[in-house]
Amino acid sequence: KNLLMDKRHKKAIVGPRQLEKYLGVRRFRYGEAEEHNQVGQVTGLAWTEVGGELLTIEAVVLKGSGKQQFTGKLGEVMQESIQAAMSVVRSRAKSLGIAEDFYQKNDIHVHVPEGATPKDGPSAGVGMCTAIVSGLTGIPVRADVAMTGEITLRGEVLPIGGLKEKLLAAHRGGIKIVLIPDENTKDLVDMPDVIKKGLDIRPVKWIDQVLEVALEKVPVPLKKNVSKETEKSKKTASQDSKKVDNEGVTTH
Repeated sequence: KNLLMDKRHKKAIVGPRQLEKYLGVRRFRYGEAEEHNQVGQVTGLAWTEVGGELLTIEAVVLKGSGKQQFTGKLGEVMQESIQAAMSVVRSRAKSLGIAEDFYQKNDIHVHVPEGATPKDGPSAGVGMCTAIVSGLTGIPVRADVAMTGEITLRGEVLPIGGLKEKLLAAHRGGIKIVLIPDENTKDLVDMPDVIKKGLDIRPVKWIDQVLEVALEKVPVPLKKNVSKETEKSKKTASQDSKKVDNEGVTTH
């Protein structure tokens, strides 16, 4: 009471730097972009009731017998997205430089940190797929790239919701490039200019376009293996040809 009634002659200027001093430690911290490119780690984008958030997606590949593990309190829809991503990788294995039997000789663990927070929805599909490809190829994912989009078994990127909130989170977190579904391009009309100018927003239609941008380098396709039987038949044919030439027989 005395404090309120007494005349105060001091003035206090409160700015961003003084907030912690007067109000205490921050209760909430926003996600920020990773500093370094990492193998098997992707920055996704999530929508929440209080706005957008950066969503870290991790995938690790271990020698094993084909087991798959999903952790991070993931909902049914998100787990189905991982299954779809796995099928996409299997169907494109050769073109991605991955052995076709990778799913039989390796265990794959996909994790989304902050395990106490429930997570669900299909929009992390492209992120899941990119993380798995990175883990299998050993090619790091660019830390300055974030992505959002549902994925089909054909590798098509489908539209998502909450784009405005997701882009705001990317801008706030220091992300430079954001990959969004091509069909969401129309939603950019309502986006603040400061966000559109501060981000390199790239619409994508297929997962191949995502990988070209997100990975440090494009995976090298596997060369077609020539079977031993084919090599043997070629060798036999060559020997027969030499034998015929030695006998003085020619063809015209």
